[in-house]
Amino acid sequence: VQLVESGGGLVQPGGSLRLSCAASGFTFSSYAMSWYRQAPGKQRELVAGITSGGNKNYADSVKGRFTISRNNAKNTVYLQMNSLKPEDTARYYCYVERFSRDYWGQGTQVTVSS
Repeated sequence: VQLVESGGGLVQPGGSLRLSCAASGFTFSSYAMSWYRQAPGKQRELVAGITSGGNKNYADSVKGRFTISRNNAKNTVYLQMNSLKPEDTARYYCYVERFSRDYWGQGTQVTVSS
């Protein structure tokens, strides 16, 4: 299993970014996928998840601003982030659980600052 995130960067408050996570090594369409984030000195937290059937859930802190989606033909899950705030600054990780094992990508850094 390999998860490779991309799309992070430096953005001003109110700006947007789209993160991508390219997955390989498993039947992507059969598994729920999630995005987590971890800020310095804080615990890793769930940002958004999407089931194999397309059902979505979000952390309260990002509802209405972030959108998770998936493209099974491309084995990729996305996180569209709008109206970014400085408190969204963190390293964002892609995650999948498969056969009771956790798999993480290396993460992509998102910094929201003026």
